[in-house]
Amino acid sequence: TIQRKKAPPRPAKILPKPSWLKAVPATSPKYQELRSTVRSLGLATVCEEAKCPNIGDCWGGASPSSSSSVSTTTVSNTEQDEYEQHYGTATATIMIMGDTCTRGCSFCAVKTSRKPPPLDSDEPNKVAEAVTSWGLDYVVLTSVDRDDLEDQGAGHFRRVVQRL
Repeated sequence: TIQRKKAPPRPAKILPKPSWLKAVPATSPKYQELRSTVRSLGLATVCEEAKCPNIGDCWGGASPSSSSSVSTTTVSNTEQDEYEQHYGTATATIMIMGDTCTRGCSFCAVKTSRKPPPLDSDEPNKVAEAVTSWGLDYVVLTSVDRDDLEDQGAGHFRRVVQRL
């Protein structure tokens, strides 16, 4: 017979998570601006659909870019802080072709369906409008899988990129 060793007993007290592992709630003006635009245009982002805990860091513009800094010699520290909080480096990942994927990957939180809603033919214009209004340093495009479409959505993806 095989004798198995028992696992060592667990400590009675569960250790707290390290501070660097905790996500800060997204509340910055830039985050609110991006979220408002996404909602008003009916766009999807992988950040929201996949329930990313770091959305506040990306959308919030946590660290200002050197290209968008204001000279501190002409404005007060308070004005500089407000500027950096609103216009700091921000990015967003727009998920085109809707918010519903035709695959059901177990590691992903994006909604799935074998028959998702049809593509929004105005989505290329909506994406271009959002990206233009945000003034981001860069934007990332991704998409759900659309196995229900003859070209898996390649033509739609092309139209979005061309419009940008």
